[in-house]
Amino acid sequence: MFDKLMAAQQKAEEIKKRLDHIMVTGEAEGGAVKVTATANREVTDVSIDPVFLADVGKEELEEVLVVAINKAMKQAENVSQTEMQGAAKDMLGGLGGLF
Repeated sequence: MFDKLMAAQQKAEEIKKRLDHIMVTGEAEGGAVKVTATANREVTDVSIDPVFLADVGKEELEEVLVVAINKAMKQAENVSQTEMQGAAKDMLGGLGGLF
């Protein structure tokens, strides 16, 4: 059983590393603001269209950034949950009736 638990822990670490390489994007204002993040919820890039930036005030830009960041974080959460559920299914199947 200890071996199975160690394997489960190793699998979780592998998933975390894999999530570092899965990119998600959140967009707002029709793509004028884009936020890219890893599936581990680390923002890696923010892109703001120069035309949009020239026409927007500070408060509106902040609001749009929040929307784009939240969309990226939601996508990251969805990817992370999907990966973890798949791994849990595999692990529980491998524990063969212990639960």
